[in-house]
Amino acid sequence: MEDRKIEVTRILRKPGGGVQEELFPLVYDELRAIARNRMAGERANHTLQATALVNEAFVRLVDEEMSWRDRKHFYSAAAESMRRILIDHARKVKSLKRGGDRQRVTLGAPEASMELEAEDLIGISEALDRLAAEDPLAADVTRLRFFSGLSVEDTAQILQVSERTVYREWTYARARLFEFLGDGTEPA
Repeated sequence: MEDRKIEVTRILRKPGGGVQEELFPLVYDELRAIARNRMAGERANHTLQATALVNEAFVRLVDEEMSWRDRKHFYSAAAESMRRILIDHARKVKSLKRGGDRQRVTLGAPEASMELEAEDLIGISEALDRLAAEDPLAADVTRLRFFSGLSVEDTAQILQVSERTVYREWTYARARLFEFLGDGTEPA
């Protein structure tokens, strides 16, 4: 496992092209596990599958043609890409008129999962954007914990902070997002 992390870091820091061909086989299983974790709480008839989520996220990352500084930057970008895919999917579901039936989406960290309506997911995304403007670290922790389903330990390792910091930022982020979602007004 440690050898793979070192190899991923080496590839990410490699100048020039061809990074995607080397990187995908090394990170695919880990990204698929993250996506499977996210999709495990979804309804049984959900049209988006974990494999499709990983593939779409990776395609978006490759299409951006950006260079990643390190594993933290890459996994943060992957978590953000998965978040955007889920948000786009929720918006599409919301826009469809299905006789007034509301589709349920279940998201959350493994120990704190909750069921959300599609429009709630969109609201969370907008609140997360507001949080990112205030506290980028809390937003990164939220993306990795909430949208990628990573453990506190994995989140701390990717962000290169202590587990205590992850707990603190996660607690703050949840409280702040609750405030954003509750008041519906722009921050002063």
